[in-house]
Amino acid sequence: MRPPTHFNSLRRASFRFAAFLAFVAWSCATAYAAKIPVPRPCSAPSDATITYRKIFKTSFPEFVEIKLNQQGVGTADLRQLDEEANPQPFEIGAPLAQRIFGLAGKLHNFQGVDLEVHRRLANLGEKTFTYQAGAETHETKFNYTLDESATQLVNIFEGLARQSTDLSDLVRTMRYDRLGVNDVLQTISADFDHKLLPEPERLLPALDQIGADEKFIDIARQKARALATRIRSTH
Repeated sequence: MRPPTHFNSLRRASFRFAAFLAFVAWSCATAYAAKIPVPRPCSAPSDATITYRKIFKTSFPEFVEIKLNQQGVGTADLRQLDEEANPQPFEIGAPLAQRIFGLAGKLHNFQGVDLEVHRRLANLGEKTFTYQAGAETHETKFNYTLDESATQLVNIFEGLARQSTDLSDLVRTMRYDRLGVNDVLQTISADFDHKLLPEPERLLPALDQIGADEKFIDIARQKARALATRIRSTH
């Protein structure tokens, strides 16, 4: 038995009306969503800085403090503990600065973070990370950590300290001990081989100067040119 004709008509009309209401609802939702701003990823304030400090007696240097902003500009103070504080202008590239702040972000900018492994270990130097942005300050201290992000941060800052020391030693010997340049180049070459220098390209001006200056012994000039070529080929 077939349904009455008027019943089919009512069903079709109801279906068209429901479809119309669905279209109106979708249109309103679309228009409303277009007015809602898309949330953007959180980023550190423009005045934010990160400081790494390590105090380790009987080491060299005993005191390391590197402070950087998001542009990679800041200061570095590397010395023995009995020496006066002497922070010097310091700068790194933007990609490395972004990496540092990205790792700090994974650690909640050191807010309420306990990085210490809490095991009986030898003294490896007291390390401190500090995040500052306006009146906001977060700090954490530790001797040794197993946290991957914190370990990467430590390695970066330790590498920057080593790189700064290598460059300082190279410049000093270039000025006052030309025969000692070859020994310093040997140390820098080993550091580069072990990937301990975060930005070895910053050594290139000094290496190029040695390679082109006949005042230095020939073996040092050859070593400087070879190291400069290796750095350029990998960076």
